[in-house]
Amino acid sequence: MKKNIVLFTLQCLLLVTLASCEKVSPIGVLVSGTGVEDRVKMSNEYFFHHKLEAKLHMAYDQDEYTFLVGADSHVTHDVGRMREMLENSLNYGDLLMAHLGDIADTKAEYYINLEDAILDYKRQYAEKHYKKEYIGPDSLEDVATDDYFVYRDTVSGMVLTFDNVDYPFYPVVGNHDITHNGWALWSNIFHSSFYDVFVVVNIDPFELDHFIFLDTANGTLGQEQVKLINEGVLDGKQYEELGYRFRNTFVFSHTNIFRPSSLQFASTFPREETFFLLNQFKKWNANIVFMGHVHKWDEQTVGGVHYLTLDSMCEANNPEPGDYLVRVHVKKDGTITWERVHMDYCQP
Repeated sequence: MKKNIVLFTLQCLLLVTLASCEKVSPIGVLVSGTGVEDRVKMSNEYFFHHKLEAKLHMAYDQDEYTFLVGADSHVTHDVGRMREMLENSLNYGDLLMAHLGDIADTKAEYYINLEDAILDYKRQYAEKHYKKEYIGPDSLEDVATDDYFVYRDTVSGMVLTFDNVDYPFYPVVGNHDITHNGWALWSNIFHSSFYDVFVVVNIDPFELDHFIFLDTANGTLGQEQVKLINEGVLDGKQYEELGYRFRNTFVFSHTNIFRPSSLQFASTFPREETFFLLNQFKKWNANIVFMGHVHKWDEQTVGGVHYLTLDSMCEANNPEPGDYLVRVHVKKDGTITWERVHMDYCQP
């Protein structure tokens, strides 16, 4: 009962935006070729006003939690591989998912296909984790519309509309996501390209695992993002000031740093930014940094930080089944292991 009260209090204090916070559009005025400076400014504005909205996940009462990572899905007409990732995560019971960018090729119809898939699995996720309750007119009970249902958290008793159910799918933006006005499409669904997420892993003492998402779609952090990082925007200081401690840290980037082989591209980050990132990952005490972009698997450890570069899960790039996803297991004592996850989908 005590844990239920703690959980309810956390949700009230940390997951609900303060009523005084003004709602800010995540898009603003967008033009073709929106650069990293503008994206990060818009993302940080959204992040600042929405930081407390359902980005705190609970794993303090579990012996282990898991999360699933995929990269470079390049969704077009066929959403099979993306649906396979979402279904795999739903069935396994992952606490959250991360995607490393180039999520769709930049046509409006492709993003419609992507959003339809995400909404479909968000609905399944809501029905699995919440008690679905009908609130519509008696005569229309069979009508399948989200407006006539709410979702009750059986632990805290909180009641959410479908829109307010937090579906734990967290992407970074990739270079294919920002071409041909793609940022307008991407941000309309995912809002921010620069943000962080937390997992509560212990109550006494209060400990968090930290998930940091960077905007590296242009192959550069840009001055604004470096400035915000130096100011500690992603350091979680507001939690440390409350006495919370960080345990594990995971970082997600689209652009890779290391060359998987002599036949693949290395980082396009300016040299100064590469050094900055390597040092920053150590300052964050990052356990694993996940990267995509190059469409080739790579694994190495530098300066005590483990770097995983994921292969593309896109069927156009890898038409045969293969191990294109990574699942990370985080034990109660903080121990981290990971495994590559097989994908079977091939277009009929």
